Amino acid sequence: MLQTIRSLKPERLWNHFSDLNEVPRPSKREDRVTAFMKNFGENLGLSTHVDHIGNVLIQKPATQGMGHKTPIILQSHLDMVHQKNANVNFDFETEGIKMKIDGDWVKAEGTTLGADNGIGVATIMAILESKNIIHPAIDALFTIDEETGMTGAKELKGGLLKGKILLNLDTEDDDELTIGCAGGVDVTGKGTYTQIFLHGEHQCFKLSVTGLTGGHSGMEIHKGLGNANKIMNRVLNDLNHEIDIKVNSIDGGGLRNAIPRESFCLLAIPTDQVKTFKNIVSSLRTIFKIEYNTTDPNLDIQPIQIEKFDSIIAPEDLDKIINVIYSCPSGIYRMSRDIPGLVQTSNNLARVLVKNSTFELMCLTRSAIDSEKKDLSNVIRAVFALIGASVTFKGEYPGWTPKPGAKIVKIMEDIYTLKFNSTIKVAACHAGLECGIIGTNYPEMEMVSFGPNIRGAHSPDEKVQISSVQKFWDYLLEVLKQIPDLSEVK
Repeated sequence: MLQTIRSLKPERLWNHFSDLNEVPRPSKREDRVTAFMKNFGENLGLSTHVDHIGNVLIQKPATQGMGHKTPIILQSHLDMVHQKNANVNFDFETEGIKMKIDGDWVKAEGTTLGADNGIGVATIMAILESKNIIHPAIDALFTIDEETGMTGAKELKGGLLKGKILLNLDTEDDDELTIGCAGGVDVTGKGTYTQIFLHGEHQCFKLSVTGLTGGHSGMEIHKGLGNANKIMNRVLNDLNHEIDIKVNSIDGGGLRNAIPRESFCLLAIPTDQVKTFKNIVSSLRTIFKIEYNTTDPNLDIQPIQIEKFDSIIAPEDLDKIINVIYSCPSGIYRMSRDIPGLVQTSNNLARVLVKNSTFELMCLTRSAIDSEKKDLSNVIRAVFALIGASVTFKGEYPGWTPKPGAKIVKIMEDIYTLKFNSTIKVAACHAGLECGIIGTNYPEMEMVSFGPNIRGAHSPDEKVQISSVQKFWDYLLEVLKQIPDLSEVK
């Protein structure tokens, strides 16, 4: 099947994507993919530089007759989100992504695909390698750690890039130009609890919430997708009010930028209350399947009996933990009043880990308005303060302020209209893009983000549309031909 993917059009793009997907490239561990890109640039005989943090810059001169055009930056990030279904046996550290074709889509087998942002990287590679594509001088910038902190963009030094127009290839709708995005901050709440021994006659269970859709916590936060951490907590809250549950641990979600799909809890039930426990779980399963029938039709909640464990969370601490998870905001906080349909501020309760006398809740708070991002972060901090837990803020990055009047935006709108006989949307998005960060060192640079149709990013359902990749490629090649003269971009 890999060879079939390699034969898709445009072939060089898909071949580079296939090569890239053979290289493990989790966020914060990009050494292998950085070396891969460095070798790629050097083997082409192009000026190749790896900066102090691991970003790769490959520079290619303008093709004949394009030297008077404005130099550009083609930019994508090297890292990918590593997520897999619980029943999939896959090692992201050693294995290449296993891809398959499903109609007009390329998918992975039970894992994230890496189209975000591997398709962008592969596109730039194909242009760098080409000997017949018309283009101005190119700075090809490949950043690291976009998905978990945007460290690469934050550490990028001023004066390194010569381009005056940045084309970021990290948007997931082929009929949209993105010209602005939200900023974000990682919010983490931590605390401790008392462990006690489990006494009396109990049956122990592993309670699982699985089958949720998951997805990108920025681009898909408006869809009302189920959050496994919040659903698990609702189950535990109801059980805790009806019967005498004893909880050993809770483990749900994963990366901050992914809406959590699964959560697991080890708990003990008094033997004489097991039937009631199962009835409550069954009833809640029915309720949740009705609530989430549209967004998460495969949602499931199951108790599986396991071997008995010895330690549990002290009841008074369990109450606090359930209450703080219940109170932690997750989802849309405020919609934009200026741009219809745009989420302005949100929070994703991405990770819940309660184990070995400590609990940790990990969130990603996003907003297009820095003051509102701070406000929501403070709401979360106040929730944790009520139970004496600590909160830290890390990895903050700014939003990207739209410049709808930029010359490159008008050029790309006109090209799209003529080429596809329709109007392209020009909008801001709620996801975090690196443009705003890069712009802090290059404030005069014109920036646009665009890309092919990608669905289910940050989840094992991630897929990229084959026909859309061809459309995106054709569009990009025309844009490269029509980059304005250097004198026209101030």
